[in-house]
This record gives sequence, structure tokens and C-alpha cells, in this order.
Amino acid sequence: MERRLGWFRLDRMETGRASKTALGVAVRRAAHQIMEQPRVLDDPIAVRLVGAGHPRLMERAMHPVGRDFRAFMAVRSRYTEDQLAAAVAQGVTQYVVLGAGLDTFAYRNPFPALQVFEVDFPATQEWKRVMLAEAEIALPSNLTFVPLDFEHHTLAEGLADAALDATRPAFFGWLGVVPYLTLDAFRSTLCAIASLPAGTAVSFDYAISPETLGPKGRLAFDRLAERVAAAGEPFQLFFTPEELELELLRAGFHRIEQLDYERLNELYFKDRADGLKLSAVKLAMLATAWV
Repeated sequence: MERRLGWFRLDRMETGRASKTALGVAVRRAAHQIMEQPRVLDDPIAVRLVGAGHPRLMERAMHPVGRDFRAFMAVRSRYTEDQLAAAVAQGVTQYVVLGAGLDTFAYRNPFPALQVFEVDFPATQEWKRVMLAEAEIALPSNLTFVPLDFEHHTLAEGLADAALDATRPAFFGWLGVVPYLTLDAFRSTLCAIASLPAGTAVSFDYAISPETLGPKGRLAFDRLAERVAAAGEPFQLFFTPEELELELLRAGFHRIEQLDYERLNELYFKDRADGLKLSAVKLAMLATAWV
């Protein structure tokens, strides 16, 4: 039986399987580099990491019907990295990528003083290291892998072992994880982040409660939920914006920003010649919360 502790699922670590959804996300980020101009997210590392090794997945990701999904995968990373850049401008020098999967920020990090911590299953990190080596992508000196087994260590312990300085603020990116968690796991992670000094922040995406969706949205949700469940990684946690704000306030965050599809389109897709934008099917939102 699958056990869920902390912010990730132990089934992947125990069986040695890498995340199918992590690969799918990386492939769509790579496809965005090829299919859309100008790019919402400039991520040439994604193409090098997954482009050549997964031609069938790339072909599927570049299909016109996948355009909206490509746009969302790109914009959620762009938004998080924009928030990170603002934090760095305020003096933050620690960036923690929770559930890093095949995230590529550390390999194109424009901030020399920024230490990056990639937290994930040991098996997922071993898989990623193999892919990085095969693509001849060097490991930067300001990157620390944090292979974490929540049966033996808490998130705080894992980060302490990795030399994260808990006396200074940190920025957390937490993409593509929250919908797969239990409520207890979500809350425990928020509390761990909120225990760090003022100036700490976290950006993440979350799934809208399906019962609040319209007919088109519910149909799109059901199709996506069926696919991720078939991959062994079912959705199980959903919020309304009001519910999420209450969770963040209770955890100890003092400032909160939530962006829906309309706001993201205004910020990142306005006046594009190719018409690329997020569709009206509103399955998810992005949020940032500050301690």
C-alpha cells in the first residue's frame, strides 16, 4: 500500500520508479522551446535533457492539442522564477526546489551567489543524474542534491544536513506537487517553510476544487485526472482560493498572492502574435506566500 509522508509519495522511492509526470512536464517545457516564439520560459537545458531521448513524447507534446498544457507548464516555472528573482534582489541567497524532478533552473542559474537545493526521492535524483550525465550537462558548484526519505528524516533535518542556513530566509519552489499530497502533508510542509525567518517565501501551483468547475472544466479535469491516475500518481488535494488563503494564514504566512488564468494571461501572454495563452478551462492557480 502506498504511504504518504512529508511532501512526497514513497511508492516511487521504494520501487525505484522515476516519476512519469516529472518526465511529462520536462518534455512539455522542452516542446515549448521549439514550438512557441517568443518563449514564455527560456529553458534550453530542457531540450538538451529530454529532447533527444524521448522522440515519441516530444512529438506528442508538440501537437496543437497540447498547446494549453505547454503554456501552463512554461508559465508556472516562469512565474516562480520571477518571484525568486525578486527575492534575490531582496538579499535571499538560498533556493529550495521541492519535488525537483527534472527542473532545470540550477543548470541555468543567473545568480552566482544563489545556492540551490534540489529535494526529491533518492531514486528520482539518481535517474536525473544519469540523464544529466548522458546529456553532458555539468553539475554547478552552487547546487546541492537533497535525497530525502521521510521515514528517517524531516524536511528540516534534510535541509540542515544539506547545510541550508535556517537563520537566513530562503525561497521555495514547489511546482507540480501539491495536488498529489494529503492535507496533512501539505500542512506540515507549509509549517516547515513558515518556521524560517522573515523574507522566506514559497511559490506553488494548486488544483481548483473540481466541484466548482463548469461543465468544460470538469470534463477537462476528469480526463487529466484519469491520465495521472493511470501513471500511478492520482490527484487527491484541491482547494478554492478562499480555502487556500486560510491554510496559508494558519500556517504563519503574512502576505499572499494568488493568480488565476486571466491574470497570468495579462502578465505573460498579452499581445502575442501567435495567440498563445491559457484557455478558459481553469483547473489550477498559482500562489506565492511570504513569511
